[in-house]
Amino acid sequence: MTDFVNNARLTTAALRDLFDPTPLQRNDHLSARYGAEIYLKREDLTPVRSYKLRGAFNAMRKVREAAPEQRQFVCASAGNHAQGVAYACRHFGVKGTIFMPVTTPQQKIDKTRTFGGGAVEIVLTGDYFDQTLAASQTYCREMGAHFLSPFDDGDVIEGQASVAVEMFDQLGSAPDLVILPVGGGGLASGVTRYLREVAPQTDFRFVEPLGGASLTAALQAGEPVTLPRVNSFVDGAAVARLGGRTFDALKWADPAQVLLAPEDRICITMLEMLNVEGIVLEPAGAMSVDVLPVLADSIKGKTVVCVTSGGNFDFERLPEVKERAQRYSGLKKYFILRMPQRPGALREFLNMLGPEDDITRFEYLKKSARNFGSILIGIETRQAAQFTHLTARLDQAGFTYRDITGDEALAEFLI
Repeated sequence: MTDFVNNARLTTAALRDLFDPTPLQRNDHLSARYGAEIYLKREDLTPVRSYKLRGAFNAMRKVREAAPEQRQFVCASAGNHAQGVAYACRHFGVKGTIFMPVTTPQQKIDKTRTFGGGAVEIVLTGDYFDQTLAASQTYCREMGAHFLSPFDDGDVIEGQASVAVEMFDQLGSAPDLVILPVGGGGLASGVTRYLREVAPQTDFRFVEPLGGASLTAALQAGEPVTLPRVNSFVDGAAVARLGGRTFDALKWADPAQVLLAPEDRICITMLEMLNVEGIVLEPAGAMSVDVLPVLADSIKGKTVVCVTSGGNFDFERLPEVKERAQRYSGLKKYFILRMPQRPGALREFLNMLGPEDDITRFEYLKKSARNFGSILIGIETRQAAQFTHLTARLDQAGFTYRDITGDEALAEFLI
């Protein structure tokens, strides 16, 4: 065995001081649906509800072994990495300074503080993460502290490989396929490096959010590149630039192995896992399950492991998740309707709605002319085909309307 494999096993053994192996669970619902043996590697069940604790713990452990006098650690994060670092600081009895953007939700700040106890100090600075990161690195240099990268670090990658060590030991054999979410690439780098050595027959698929496809861009360019724009909804994987070390570990991948998951489609998967299985997943944690329909024909009869990487979901976001899911599935639409300003016009429109159509939003925007007024209207239905019938009736009656459901600019300001 190589040094990496041996070190990954040693790291896994050391992690037992913090928590037992996360479950590898066969999912009956998904297995029956796809005619395969579908297992979930439940990283949403670590003490901090994500795999990030593994890498933070290992990196901190290695630093402490090499330099026992180092007792100050710094990171910049608004999410799972911050919580993993906080937990590790408390375990090792060292001081952690965690920089977060001032826009970080209070729930995430409170959880980080809880995991760290008296071992961590939280510094809120910067409206955007790049500002927060710069401030943390300046502080780190001034204080002589050690900076803990969320993914682009060899010890972090080695720590994340413990997911693969547990998975292989729990399954007792090599899976046919492992599906991994990708943000900065630390988890995918560790898991694939380990399994490519101990189970070379195992295949991989990587999943990125459509609005944050940094691995796709890096493979196309032959090096990490910075995305000009990132959709932050999948906050656990919305990374503008893949790490240099993680790219070196993943550059062997065929671009065809990388799948893109639309943010709104991920919401459908999150709701299904919650309602059917009672499993709470954050957007990044649901990505590996989200692409199963895309792979349906190729996974029949195979053993597939989906890594559910995190479950830090704020239930205040649930209405947004439901909204996105309905819009993606075609069950909810928004229109700007030009309503004639005459008696009976509104009643005429309402009579066009079907028995399963429900008005969820009705707002008079402005009276742009004496004879017409603009109305923002949201309609929810049970069958997507109902909208085809509705728009046909609107056309036949001569109503002027515009479907703005997919218009990001208008939706941001009006919906």
